[in-house]
Amino acid sequence: MSDIAGNILSLKSQLPAHVTLIAVSKGRSLPEILDAHNAGQEDFGENRVQELSDKRSALPDTIRWHLIGHLQTNKVKYAAPFVFMIHSVDSLKLLRVIDGEALKNSRIIRCLLQLHIAREETKFGFSMDEVRIMMESGEIESMHNIQLNGIMGMATFTDDEAVVRGEFRYLRECFSEIRTRYQKGNPDCNVISAGMSGEYNIAIEEGSSMVRIGTGIFGERNK
Repeated sequence: MSDIAGNILSLKSQLPAHVTLIAVSKGRSLPEILDAHNAGQEDFGENRVQELSDKRSALPDTIRWHLIGHLQTNKVKYAAPFVFMIHSVDSLKLLRVIDGEALKNSRIIRCLLQLHIAREETKFGFSMDEVRIMMESGEIESMHNIQLNGIMGMATFTDDEAVVRGEFRYLRECFSEIRTRYQKGNPDCNVISAGMSGEYNIAIEEGSSMVRIGTGIFGERNK
């Protein structure tokens, strides 16, 4: 058994049954991804549309591809024909474009709203006030080719566990408000995507149901 396959099996044995593992394959080779897939991993996350498209054309159709990086509106058309879920919806404008491109491809695309929960201003995402305004406008209900599945968040890059835990807890509180106040009739709104290799246990403790792990599966990237 390879190290990658062993890491996959070890992680899956530790994760609660309700938590989905996303293998972050950005910068990883086709053999590495295939190794993980052959070990039973179905969900893979990529940051860039071009890399995602290239890998998708060279790997088995049974892989579910998740777009987890910042997405520009002019790139949506390249991912719309096949992407399984977009985690990084950070504006109403982007959501409209995804809806339109999904319609052109006769698809319904699963989407997560990315919330800005970190201290770093460089990270993308809605504020909760922006989410409230968007939800109250009723525009999401008029989009028939997107499926709102929940939210995504990225914590501050820090060794301070209290900061990270507090941010994930806030994300869970935001999810609870969105679900109970605005998406009560949407049973598919059930995902909190949060937690990476160094922090996923904290994220799960604070309510995450989808973790995005790269180094913990594939090891450190070659510089």
